[in-house]
Amino acid sequence: MIAYSLKNNDEIFVTNPFGLPTHFRFENYKTAWTSFNVPQYFTNSVIVSVVTVVFSLSFAVLFAYAVARMKWRLSGAVRVYMTIGMFVPVQVIMIPLAILMRDFHLANSYLTLIVPYIAFNLSFATLVFYGFFRSVPVDLEEAACIDGASIYRTFFSVMLPLIRPSIATMIIFVFLAAWNEFPIAMMLISKESLKTLPLGLLFFQGQFTTDWGAMGAAMTIASLPTLLLYMLFSEQVENALTVGSAVKG
Repeated sequence: MIAYSLKNNDEIFVTNPFGLPTHFRFENYKTAWTSFNVPQYFTNSVIVSVVTVVFSLSFAVLFAYAVARMKWRLSGAVRVYMTIGMFVPVQVIMIPLAILMRDFHLANSYLTLIVPYIAFNLSFATLVFYGFFRSVPVDLEEAACIDGASIYRTFFSVMLPLIRPSIATMIIFVFLAAWNEFPIAMMLISKESLKTLPLGLLFFQGQFTTDWGAMGAAMTIASLPTLLLYMLFSEQVENALTVGSAVKG
């Protein structure tokens, strides 16, 4: 992708499809950034993805803690109900979703994408956090309670720090899901100023010709946030795979 973002159409398809660029055409990045409204698409994707991550993880971690560590009627049934959301194909609910967005007067706004994205990611995030909370020994909560900590203090000061690896992992998963989502955005967004990067890439394909070098540059730009996010949280993700018991002996 990086290689062909620095080539022209002739090099990509005829003279040099598999080799490194013979001439590095950095102007492709300038064309992608200035001629195809990439800054606007990029900004929209960042806003939608960041807000989706914040609210999805906030709701999921609170719900998972309530189900995993508290005893209340129908908690198991509610957890199963939330988990079932993972098995509902997006294609099945596209038409009802469009009708809901219209009836709620959310069409062609950031909430048109943010609300469904949060709903789609809640099931998986809840399942992951539930597993981590269940693996934490009850002794820690009992010790905090003996020391006079309230349930809120126990949650924020004891439990949340212990599940940081899972939070970092879910940040990456949810951000990727929102950043790369296409069908829902294609169906619900028609306003040019609200289109995200996956939609914006469609405009690189002309009726008679396509600037594939500029498209490669746009795709490279679109990939940078996800790469930076993984580099930022990669250590926490590795810890999530090797997390051990919080209590020794």
